[in-house]
Amino acid sequence: MNSGPQITLPWLDPEHPEAPFPDPELALPEPNGLLAAGGDLSVPRLLNAYRHGIFPWFEAGQPILWWSPDPRAVLEPSRFHLHRSLKKAIRNRGYRVSFDCAFEAVIQGCAAPREYAEGTWITSSMQQAYIALHRTGHAHSVEVWDGPRLIGGLYGVSVGRLFCGESMFSRERDASKIALAWLCRHLVAWDWPLIDVQMETPHLLNLGAERLPRHEFLARICEIADAPIPPDPWQTDPALSPLDPGWNAAL
Repeated sequence: MNSGPQITLPWLDPEHPEAPFPDPELALPEPNGLLAAGGDLSVPRLLNAYRHGIFPWFEAGQPILWWSPDPRAVLEPSRFHLHRSLKKAIRNRGYRVSFDCAFEAVIQGCAAPREYAEGTWITSSMQQAYIALHRTGHAHSVEVWDGPRLIGGLYGVSVGRLFCGESMFSRERDASKIALAWLCRHLVAWDWPLIDVQMETPHLLNLGAERLPRHEFLARICEIADAPIPPDPWQTDPALSPLDPGWNAAL
């Protein structure tokens, strides 16, 4: 029986986590962006991937799969769409926002089952890999709190002045959007010009994400992925709020 076309991918050696990845421009057009398989989820491998516009994405039972889609979805923090309803939520609900205070709880929240999807791509091995990145200072979380209760957040990876968003979750309406608004406000203040949101969704496009051809995305991150950053910038500044005038091109 013909099971369809066979896909042959470069196979990465798990014994050499710092070996170069294939050129992202060699990724398959279908499925869009599939570049390589195998390897491992070590800190050196992951940082090498993100620095070159590549990320892992696979389901339980699959080998590790590496992707670099074309086009790429990105969000410039200064162009985040702070819609009127979100402004109202930030102003009136009294939620508290923190950075890097509950990374493991955030990634568990992102991995939890959702009504609109079966299973999760944030497997236990992925969770442990990003927890290791967090412990080495390369992965960060944004938490939204209603009193003592964690109601939403997001996490991602920083390389230079590039933030690579991985996932977000909400237990109350708008909580993940509030997390993203606070992140964007701080990234603008820190002079971080870009968030890689990987693949477009209507939700992200509505918040200001846009599509970049892969070659433009790769050229752009070359300029910022190795940029120096101040020590330990991942703290919320009480003087910064998404409601501040002037920081956002859409305000």
